[in-house]
Amino acid sequence: MDIRRTALITGSGRNIGRATALALAARDINVVLNGSRDKDACDAVAAEAAKLGVETLVSMGDVGSAKDCREIAGAALDKFGAVDILVNNAAIRPESPFLDMDEKEWNRVLAVDMSSAFWLSRACLPGMIDKGWGRIVNIAGMNAIHGYSGRAHVSVAKHAAWGLTKALAKEFGARGVSTNIISPGPIAGDHPDDLEMAAHIAAQESKIPLGRLGLPEEIAATVCLLSSDEGAFINGQLIQVNGGTQT
Repeated sequence: MDIRRTALITGSGRNIGRATALALAARDINVVLNGSRDKDACDAVAAEAAKLGVETLVSMGDVGSAKDCREIAGAALDKFGAVDILVNNAAIRPESPFLDMDEKEWNRVLAVDMSSAFWLSRACLPGMIDKGWGRIVNIAGMNAIHGYSGRAHVSVAKHAAWGLTKALAKEFGARGVSTNIISPGPIAGDHPDDLEMAAHIAAQESKIPLGRLGLPEEIAATVCLLSSDEGAFINGQLIQVNGGTQT
């Protein structure tokens, strides 16, 4: 009898993380939910996933902390024995002019947006190697391709996550572990309901050939492909899911 696989998805209380957790659960994969503050949101996603017949775990913690990352992964390993699929989704995107950016903010963004993937991959890879099967999916964003004024730290972190993806793909591909990174375009989600945000969304939509924002479920579908047996030959790739946006 096949043993059900387990996925750990960081930042899974809402938006892309939530959609990914539910999409994987719908494919009969156990899910470990994570957030840094809103446990109620993670509990709600876990309840939805459980209705699909899988086992769930909520493992709260700050992925910008190496200690927390070890504890987040440790809780998953204690319950399920291994993490077969790791989705490094959690991120922060503060905006600061480069000359006003202090070292604390710089280090915080790099820790959450890049180092978390390093810490969690190190925790989960041994189990994947033992099984001869594993999937690591990092979530980047268009910052990894274009860079953005006012978000130098985010752009650097996302470029670094792309570099880590390529390195892990080469080092562990022969051990049955694929590593890829997804670069979503502008995605619909939880946003403030005000005129400034409405104007921002309209400006984003104007740059997308499809004429609309992407859906979290569309990113989740790509994660599911990369996490599947059918996607086994996709390795070391940055996949843009952005409706054709070029700039």
